[in-house]
Amino acid sequence: MPQSQTHLHHPAAGARIILIRHGQPAIALRPRAGHREFHHYMDAYEAAGLDPASLPPREITDLVRELRHVFTSDRPRAHESARLLAPHAELIVDPLFAEAPLPSLRIPFLRMTVAKWAVVARLLWHMGQAGDIENYPSARARAAKAADILTGRVMAGGGVALVAHGYFNAMIGRQLRRRGWSRSGSHQVRYWNAVIYDWKKGDVS
Repeated sequence: MPQSQTHLHHPAAGARIILIRHGQPAIALRPRAGHREFHHYMDAYEAAGLDPASLPPREITDLVRELRHVFTSDRPRAHESARLLAPHAELIVDPLFAEAPLPSLRIPFLRMTVAKWAVVARLLWHMGQAGDIENYPSARARAAKAADILTGRVMAGGGVALVAHGYFNAMIGRQLRRRGWSRSGSHQVRYWNAVIYDWKKGDVS
């Protein structure tokens, strides 16, 4: 492939994409719940905004200080986190970056913490039990499209950040790794978790 055409499909050396999980939502963690309570809790979690006491760490604010564009999902906890983290940047809100959904479970007589319910629901989702929500193949395709959007923003070099959701950020990250991006950090179940993807391949001939 001619070099000029290759450049149309690869970012410039030095391009950077930062994937950041939102801060802590303004909702109390239920110690234990049945399947119906878990379903109601997840509805409340989706509607919750950012806890005012959840402030981004200094090292995260330093990462985005010079960025002009910050993407975020349309969920309150995500775009409120983005606005707090980068008040100087242009905020681009898009529902495409919403979290991969969890299915409603119907397991009577079982009570667990909502964190354990979420793990079980995610495993069943990967096994194809999505019901009437977005399934795993569709979410994976959405993550690929999200990676396209973020990569497109930094084709000429520079950086961009996405403030969104833990699991979907990891799905986007897998897409970026497949395309040759180098990762620093790891996707963790931790609020304000940041993972950096750098383009270090340089010119491709």
